Amino acid sequence: MLDDLDRRILRHMQNDPNGSLPDLADRIGMTASRLSRRLDKLRESGVLRGQRAVIDWRALGFEVEVSLRITLDKTQTRAFDEFLAAARDIPEVIEIQTFLGRVDVRLSVIARDMAHYQDIYRSRILTLPHIADIETLMHVARIKSEESLPI
Repeated sequence: MLDDLDRRILRHMQNDPNGSLPDLADRIGMTASRLSRRLDKLRESGVLRGQRAVIDWRALGFEVEVSLRITLDKTQTRAFDEFLAAARDIPEVIEIQTFLGRVDVRLSVIARDMAHYQDIYRSRILTLPHIADIETLMHVARIKSEESLPI
């Protein structure tokens, strides 16, 4: 699927995501037009899904992050669909993951402080449909958060 040149392009893009196309082409040793065609191919194949801004939510005043492990009432046939649709509407929910096993869903929730989190929890989280059980994990430290892949 990926050849050595594609891997080299992706490694350089991960190391310097803000670099310009001509600079990237120079570092890799190819023309900008050839690099552009390679990048188009990587996008078309779904390897590159676009560029995005990574925002430090702590810099915006969100100091609390909580993981909620949620078990749903699976006796309801639409429990997952209805729960996920409602959870997506909570702006402070920054990540939703589903699992097979005892825990069905994990939500990552951010808040400005504990009072704000408590308000979100009581007014938004506890009103989500089909919750059978919730386990709350308070984040203390993020030891590793790597988005670069070993290409």
